[in-house]
Amino acid sequence: METIRNYIVEKYRQDPDTISVSVVPSPAPFSPVVDGLDVAVLVIRQSTHTDSTTHYIKDDIRIQERCLHPAKLEQWIVNGGNRSVIHWILQGEIVMDRNLYLEGLRHRLLEFPEELRAKKLIVEFDHFLKSFLQSKQYLMDGHLLDAYSNILAALCHWARITIIEEGIHPEVLVWAQVRKINPGVYKFYEELTSSHETMEKRIQLVVLACEFSVMSKMESCCTALLNVLHSREEPWSLQELMQIPQLDELQLDLSLLLNKLARKSLIREIVQASDDADSLLLQLKYTV
Repeated sequence: METIRNYIVEKYRQDPDTISVSVVPSPAPFSPVVDGLDVAVLVIRQSTHTDSTTHYIKDDIRIQERCLHPAKLEQWIVNGGNRSVIHWILQGEIVMDRNLYLEGLRHRLLEFPEELRAKKLIVEFDHFLKSFLQSKQYLMDGHLLDAYSNILAALCHWARITIIEEGIHPEVLVWAQVRKINPGVYKFYEELTSSHETMEKRIQLVVLACEFSVMSKMESCCTALLNVLHSREEPWSLQELMQIPQLDELQLDLSLLLNKLARKSLIREIVQASDDADSLLLQLKYTV
């Protein structure tokens, strides 16, 4: 590994665009954390055109090298675009770090501040909600296999929500993690995947559990959106909310979240005349 480190450092030492470099050995053979290779190299570069992945072999070691802009890396952290990235930052060996960028980011992840936690909660809840509602619809229509795959996905997002609520970052192998943190959620996973009940009964059980246990978390999971709605007295249009940078980076289905929050009476829908003078349409806006 020493020769790999030296090679990577020498490769990027003279590059003025390179901010930080981290070397991440695989924690196990064929680990998904490094996409089945031996080593992952995370290269943070300030060039706006930086976003590339290369695979190569050096000294019989199979290497994945991923170059990213800091904005892309931080977007992945909050929206889960690459679930391995937390491991790369926390467990990788930092071999180059101008301005201590990666060290500072690692410290922030270890602290897991409330703002970051709120962003990750609403992202997981957004994914949960879509999978859960899709499963309910498939169940009603009699499409059991599709209902099963969607409720399993919803259960995974529920597991991640419980982990984040404990102030911990979800890992790639989420079920091994949640088994220790929240045995109750893990029990539902076992019931869904290995119970002797019919598939329909298993799906119904988990749908009911999600309905009562997770939907009750809507307000606490949607703090990032509710805080924006609280930030002014005037109601917000959907378009205005979509242009808020701290919401845009999360890539949420705002239409779905706003609809569900309104149905739960956590926010209010306001009907106003359209801003278009020639239009007879009424516009929906949202406030708390």
